[in-house]
Formats: sequence, structure tokens, C-alpha cells
Amino acid sequence: MTNQLFATLEIAKAYFEKTFDSENTFDVCIKVITVRNLPTLTVYVSGLINSDTLTELLANLQWQEEEEIEDEVEYFNGHFNYHGKEDATSIENFLLGVLSGRVGFITRSGYSFLAEFREYPGRTPEEPDNEKVIRGARDGFAENIIQNTGLIRRRIRSEKLRFQMHQLTTLGQTDVAVSYMENLVNEKHLHWLIERLHQIKHDGLTMGDKSLEEWLFKQKFHPLPFVRYSERPDIVAAHLLEGHIAIIVDTSPSVMLMPVTMFHLLQHAEEYRQAPIIGTMMRILRYIAVIFSLILLPMWYLLVTNDNLLPEKLAFLGTKEPSEIPLFLQIIIADVGIEYLRLAAIHTPSPLSTAMGLLAGITIGQIAIDVGLFSSEVVLYIAISAIFTFALPNYELSISVKVFRLLLLTSTALFGLNGFFIGGFIIFSYLCALKPMNVPYLWPLVPFFPKAFMRVIIRFPISQDALRPYVIGAKQRKRS
Repeated sequence: MTNQLFATLEIAKAYFEKTFDSENTFDVCIKVITVRNLPTLTVYVSGLINSDTLTELLANLQWQEEEEIEDEVEYFNGHFNYHGKEDATSIENFLLGVLSGRVGFITRSGYSFLAEFREYPGRTPEEPDNEKVIRGARDGFAENIIQNTGLIRRRIRSEKLRFQMHQLTTLGQTDVAVSYMENLVNEKHLHWLIERLHQIKHDGLTMGDKSLEEWLFKQKFHPLPFVRYSERPDIVAAHLLEGHIAIIVDTSPSVMLMPVTMFHLLQHAEEYRQAPIIGTMMRILRYIAVIFSLILLPMWYLLVTNDNLLPEKLAFLGTKEPSEIPLFLQIIIADVGIEYLRLAAIHTPSPLSTAMGLLAGITIGQIAIDVGLFSSEVVLYIAISAIFTFALPNYELSISVKVFRLLLLTSTALFGLNGFFIGGFIIFSYLCALKPMNVPYLWPLVPFFPKAFMRVIIRFPISQDALRPYVIGAKQRKRS
């Protein structure tokens, strides 16, 4: 048989004690137990298995009145099949199984088996903070890949749903599941993704899905996200039914969706929890927010520093309080200050966050104006820009828009009106040139598809929105 990996049980025990350095490793259990009258070596990681189930199984076997075991292989086949027993084909396969949470059994003759007793530590599914809805499901992904696949299976009860498992990196051996609908997925996109996964040669993905994104797309210094992250199973299920591919990384509570365009990043589940007209209004407001988040500050600066460009009806614009600090520097300090506030809010424990908010409001608000650090209009427009930025549902995209805003503001400050339009043209050209997975980032705006663009702007009723996006390349476009 192919699963006789060791000559004797004693040799196997010595090998694993040396491999795991048992004197310096407390969580790997390597011990000989007696299954009926059969000495058996068990190897497992105590924090990754359900010890109660294992103990109950072994206890029941001890109390069974059976004759002496003659064929140990047949005995294991008969009593452990209910726990996903699998023959270990190599020592490396056996080690990977143990480190993945399975229990390894080695008989006195050196035959090796793996049994399924996994129970990963983690939290229960709960609604994610960054994708809340007024009405809708309150479950969300956790750090357990098995639990996450179950949440998706619960919503798509189809035999066509696939979860293709891969182990990535040399030391981390991270479990990564590629999920797709077999009857819908674009084969070119799937093959491209699988090839990229096989090309990853690294020691670990400790930062989970974000590390994987950088490896897949060779992101380098691009500020924009090339995938959509979601912690909601309903959003992931909806994308899978459109023909997208989802990647689930063990230990990560978010799932990557691809291919996507910028308009995918601006969608939110709340649009589909309200009436179509309300969803359309919310969608349009969100598109307006991304535009004003980018251009409001640079445009205001351009108008107040060039009186010849300021219409008479907008003569009220401009700083009224004299200040020794240049206007451009005021904007930069205030904008960066808002970013520091965001960082402080992330790192501040919840009991202290209220006090931190009061302190920031008093310091950056009225006192900063009274001492002449900022003019009141600078604080106003910085706050409005921040509100527009916070209105974007995708965190990664909102940070990218802020980077582009600073670049456009700097270009406007250096070169005036020409700098504003040249900076805007460069940013737009950059967005047009992006094609992750050979999918245009601004589709259906560039290239322009009128019907598809209408469906992006307007949230049609579900009964009428029966076509999958053309850019995904799904095998079947009709949904109804």
C-alpha cells in the first residue's frame, strides 16, 4: 500500500518529535495511544481540532467488545470513515494535513491516515462595520475559511458552485479557495487567475487577502484597488451569480471579487434593499460624492486665488480673515489633519474615542480659527470634502480619491487654471489606461456602452435587470 510511510511506529514517533522539536513546542501533541489492542501514534495541533469529538470517538472504541485486531488497515477504514479519513500519500502530505487541523494516525506497521476533526478558532458571523444596511442580513464573514464557504453555499444552492482549494506559499501554506459558478465563469479569467496563483513563490501571506492582491496584479505603487473586498455573503453571492470570481483566504474576514470596474466599487447593498427609485437616488448621490470629493477643494482654491475667474454671483467666496499662513498651506495642513484624525480613530480604544472626538472638534474647529491658523472657509470646505469622501462605500477607493485630490490641488497651486485641467486630464487618462484582468477600469463609461451605462446609473427593478455585465464575459448573459 502507498500509505505505509514508516517502517515502524517507533521510527515515526522519533521523526515527528525531531521535526516539531517537541521539547520546545507545546501545542503539537505526539503521543502513542491504544485503540483496542492496537498501539497507534497520534499527531495533531491541539488548538485546531475538536478535542471533545476525538476523545468521545476513542473512548467508544475502547469499550467495544471486539476480537483482537488482525488487519489494522481494515479496522481504520471501518471506524474512521465517518470522520473524513484519508490516506496520507507522503510525509509532506501528512505534515500539511496535521498543520491544517486534521488528526494524523500511524499504526504499528507504519501505515498513515488523516482524519477530519478540524475546529478552527474564531468569532461567530456578525454584520461587518463597513458594510452596514438598514434592512438585510446581519451575518458576515469571519476568519474561518470553512465557515465562509458555508455562508455562500447557504445562498447559492447549486451543484455548479465551485470552491477550488489551493495552498499558497512555502512556509505559511495558506488555504485559498477560488469560488465561481462553473456554468457562468469566463474561462480566460479563471485560467489567468489559476496561473498567477501557481506563480507565487513566497514564504507567507500574513496580511491575507491584501498580500494576495499585490501578488496577483503586481500592483506595485498603483493607489487604486483592483479587486472589490466584501465581508457580506449576500454581496459575494450576487457577484458569483453575475459571473465574477471570488477568492477566500483563510484567516481573512473579507472576500476578494474580480474582475471589477470602478463602478462596482461604488455599489452598496443598501441600493438593493430599497425601492428602485430610492436606490437610483442613492447611487447618483454616491457618484456625485466621488466627483466632488476629487474636485471641490482644487476648484475652490482656483476660484479664490484667481479673481478674474470668479463670477459675480460667487463673489462671496474667498477668505475674509487675514492670515500669515498661505492658503495652500492651510488646506494641506487641514487635509492632512483630517487624515490624522482618521488614523487616531482607528487606533484609539472605543472607550476613549468619544473624548478624542471632542478634543479634535474643539482643537481643529473654533480654536484653530480664533488663533489664525485656519480661515473659517478652509475648515468648511475641508469638512465638506471629508463628508464626500466618507460617503464612498469602498474604503480603498476613498483613500485613492484623497491621493488624487492632493495631486490635483498641488497641480492647481503650481500652474493655476492650466494646472487644474492638465492634472484632471492626467488623472482621467490614468483611469482609462487601467485594465486589470484586461477589463477596462472605467467601463461602461470608457469605452462607452450607452445601455450598460444606463444600468450603472439607474437601479432598474430586479425583474428588468436581467442581463449580466458584458465586460465580465459570462457564458450566459441572460439571468431570467
